[in-house]
Amino acid sequence: IKATVASTMYNMNRVNANGYFDADNNENARYEKRKQLNTQRTKEYAQGYYEQGGGVVDPLPADAPQFVKDYYDYYKTQRGYHKRSGNSNDGWTVTGPMSFLNQPILAYSKEIRSAVLIMHGEKAHSRYFSEDAYRDMTSYTNYRDNKELLIIPGASHTDLYDGGGKNAIPFDKLAAFFNENLK
Repeated sequence: IKATVASTMYNMNRVNANGYFDADNNENARYEKRKQLNTQRTKEYAQGYYEQGGGVVDPLPADAPQFVKDYYDYYKTQRGYHKRSGNSNDGWTVTGPMSFLNQPILAYSKEIRSAVLIMHGEKAHSRYFSEDAYRDMTSYTNYRDNKELLIIPGASHTDLYDGGGKNAIPFDKLAAFFNENLK
């Protein structure tokens, strides 16, 4: 791999193991989550089918956090709705996130030698995933020169899926990055 772009990177392992904004980042919280998921897995085995966890909430509560409103604006409207999308409909299985608790897939990100561009929206609730991944990738001095974190002013998490009507996706930057690094 010569070059990689991550747009609105989401660390599913981290959010499933630690909760949003690392609110449950402790051994006891993870233990309780594993217990609940294992109880659910046993129940699903006995009943012969997986239960769905639900997609993006609908109807949207008035007091929903901004990122949930952003998800709703994307997944529950013509902008991003698809009949086979879990987020648009009934979500992942309840036990689907189980393996994420034990797979720290970014553990060796500092060893990535190839060029990496990480793009994230300034207003994205998930921005910390990209900032932390970039920090980790550039912590090893030999491989930091070909890494870049690009924060898109005014953009939310979902704006980088499709531009969000704001021309948020910097296609010129993507083209320049790949032209430079795919030689």
